[in-house]
Amino acid sequence: MRKDNAAWEAVISRYRRKVFHIAYKFTGKHDEAEDLSQEIFLKLFRSLDKFNRDADFGTWLSSVARNYCIDHYRARKREKEVLVEDSLAYDLAPASYGNPYRALEDQDRRSLMRRGLDQLPDKLREAVFLRDLQGLSYQEMAERLALPEGTVKSRINRGREELARLLLRAQQPARRSRGRAGTGGRR
Repeated sequence: MRKDNAAWEAVISRYRRKVFHIAYKFTGKHDEAEDLSQEIFLKLFRSLDKFNRDADFGTWLSSVARNYCIDHYRARKREKEVLVEDSLAYDLAPASYGNPYRALEDQDRRSLMRRGLDQLPDKLREAVFLRDLQGLSYQEMAERLALPEGTVKSRINRGREELARLLLRAQQPARRSRGRAGTGGRR
């Protein structure tokens, strides 16, 4: 089926609604369900070699779709928890004006964000930059990039998720080393 575009199009045509309904049950939002459906079909395409030909394809497809939605939900939940933690810590911290330590932290945070953005693939970086840093609407982005609005939304979502993963990964060694340094003298 990987080499047969017509067969793959037939699968998408036949199961599009089913996958959308599964995604919609998890998200409750039409746009997110559409984006998630695209991601699910991509996951299915990449997983075709794992399909047991003795099994029912529709059942397998539903299982892959549900599992993908569950993983997506868990990842978004973790991401939101981290963002809320970071946002609260940032909001509760004193302003950097007149505080050289806070100014250095702000500079480190901006530097970390720039490094994270630099590591993103070009398409995702561009989407995140245009939406989150330049404040363009989905429609403005779709026109500027000559892409469908759904593709723009999908790229923004994937870009944000990947950026969050990169930033978390970059912060973990710093958090571990601070924890060790703080407990080294106590016994």
